Amino acid sequence: MTGIFVIIAISWLLLYLIEKQHILVLGFLPLAKRFKQFLSGFLITAILCALTEFLESFLRSSDWIINETISNGVVLKSFLWDFNSVVTEELIFRGAMLYILIHRIGPQKRILISSIAFGIYHWFSFGIFGNVMAMSLVFIGTALMGCAWALAFAKTTSIMLPIGLHLGWNSVYNTIFSKGPLGPMVLIQKGGSELTNWASFLNFISGMVIVPIIVLIYVKYFVRNELKVGIKTA
Repeated sequence: MTGIFVIIAISWLLLYLIEKQHILVLGFLPLAKRFKQFLSGFLITAILCALTEFLESFLRSSDWIINETISNGVVLKSFLWDFNSVVTEELIFRGAMLYILIHRIGPQKRILISSIAFGIYHWFSFGIFGNVMAMSLVFIGTALMGCAWALAFAKTTSIMLPIGLHLGWNSVYNTIFSKGPLGPMVLIQKGGSELTNWASFLNFISGMVIVPIIVLIYVKYFVRNELKVGIKTA
């Protein structure tokens, strides 16, 4: 949590020095409107994540069972871990720098830069740097999703929808389906077999390509463009 406050302070300083703006320019207000955007984004990616996990379970012929040993405290700890990581990444990749560059070089170029940077960042956060195949696959998925979240920021002029989209996926993936670094959480996968080549490819495509494309379509066609007249997102 300390890291978030440090990033907020740095972001505030950059916004003031470069744009003569304060941190609220990242779109935290009005609260009701921004919470609605956050919640809609959260629900969309949460549902998409659940669908991809149940598809994997179907392909593996496995079941999801409730972890009877889990406690509310552990679930809360996992969710807070997801929240901290998501807000940190959003402040870095879709925060002050995205706001500044949108107004300096335009949304299209900045969205592209943000997407590429987000994809490259995950080579290191996933610990796969040097594995060319894994790097390529991860880059495709994370850059596409980063593009959707950057476009969401550009269209709403707020960081709240990107945070909701990001947190919906991460919290369900990590805290509900136990795919995070904190171990078994709410649901545990039981039984099943290893995925065959075609099933593994289908599973990858669904989570790393189809889901980001669906989110991109949602943001592009169903999210209202709140940018000032004269600045286009596409």
